[in-house]
Amino acid sequence: MAILEVECPICEEVLELTDEDRAELAVGDVIVCASCHSEMEVTRNGGGEDFELDLLSAMTTCPHCDEEFEVTPDMLAAAPATRSQDGAEVSLMTCPHCKVKFELELTEEQA
Repeated sequence: MAILEVECPICEEVLELTDEDRAELAVGDVIVCASCHSEMEVTRNGGGEDFELDLLSAMTTCPHCDEEFEVTPDMLAAAPATRSQDGAEVSLMTCPHCKVKFELELTEEQA
């Protein structure tokens, strides 16, 4: 049985999809990453390596209160951009639960 490995664009966790798994998936179905809970929509599901996902929502966990929340485009637009100590560009995110500000580094796929 062939297994297709797909990397989550948020946490880089490898999602393994068997032929059986893929047979049950249709374009428009949503897959949720077991590691970070980000949602991805199936946009193409052909044979072999012909498979694509688009990120629907990114999830993150507040480092202060440990509550998980969705990072929306509006939140990103409102978050000031800055540089972290290692020089990476980060967004200064505000937790909607405890209101603590923390740095969130996004990859190009997430932004």
